[in-house]
Amino acid sequence: MIAIYLCAAIAVYAALRVVTERNTMRKLPFFNVISFAVTAIIVLLLPGPITILAAAAYFVGSTLESNAIASTWAGGMKKP
Repeated sequence: MIAIYLCAAIAVYAALRVVTERNTMRKLPFFNVISFAVTAIIVLLLPGPITILAAAAYFVGSTLESNAIASTWAGGMKKP
């Protein structure tokens, strides 16, 4: 149960940093931290094989979303 509270505290801290940070580029790592914490909370709260698959799907989706946001802010794909 301590692990769940620890993950929740980390997620809340990261969410507060996202809200208070003014520089968008410095916000992006905290979005990743939030997705890691939510994935961990899903797995810890609901044990079972289907839960692990759901957490993996959430993790992959949120990682792709974070990468897309970071790529967009970095200027996207360069055309030759």
